[in-house]
Amino acid sequence: MIDVLSLVYIGFAFFIVAVSPGPANISNATIAMSKGRKVSLVYGAGLSMGLLLWGIVAASGLGVILQGSVYLLMFLKLAGGIYLLWLAYLSFKSSFKSTSAKSKNDCKAIGYSKWFLRGFVLNSSNPKTVIAWMAALSVGTGASSDAISLVAAVLTCMLVGFFVNVMYSLLFSINGVMNGYQKIAHWVDRFASGLFTVAGLGLIRSAFNRNPMQN
Repeated sequence: MIDVLSLVYIGFAFFIVAVSPGPANISNATIAMSKGRKVSLVYGAGLSMGLLLWGIVAASGLGVILQGSVYLLMFLKLAGGIYLLWLAYLSFKSSFKSTSAKSKNDCKAIGYSKWFLRGFVLNSSNPKTVIAWMAALSVGTGASSDAISLVAAVLTCMLVGFFVNVMYSLLFSINGVMNGYQKIAHWVDRFASGLFTVAGLGLIRSAFNRNPMQN
């Protein structure tokens, strides 16, 4: 059975990966600043569940199969890249709207369930996440690890993922941060659009790489 110290190592390794700026965290921070804490927490819950999906894939051994399935991995990367480009378009389009107008319109048009779904789709559409999971799980588990050890490791990483998303939601929904966002909202949205574009194109490029397993 896996010991507590191993879970600490696994959790710390996963925290380093999960807390680093990327499409998911950038989008969560932007939503927290523009839409507020409640919407961001719901969106973050969706991100966490999308993250958990890949954790289950990695722990069950399907991650290795996925990396070896060139065409399936290519399809998932293309789908994820296209979705990121769609988010880039939405962010760029949003940068031309007044901050107050887009905040009111978006909150009316999009319910909490749809915000959750957006977060889930974003993280579940990136197959590279399974590599991060496999790296974190390998820190404290091995070939001799039993099912209980793997479940404990996945639950630890899941809690870390939830913690990181909640942390981003709370930090960027502080009044001072939100007020600052109001002044530079257009530039923040365009910056986020640029990051989504780079990430999306990178994912699409890696889909056509001769060795997709290493991208």
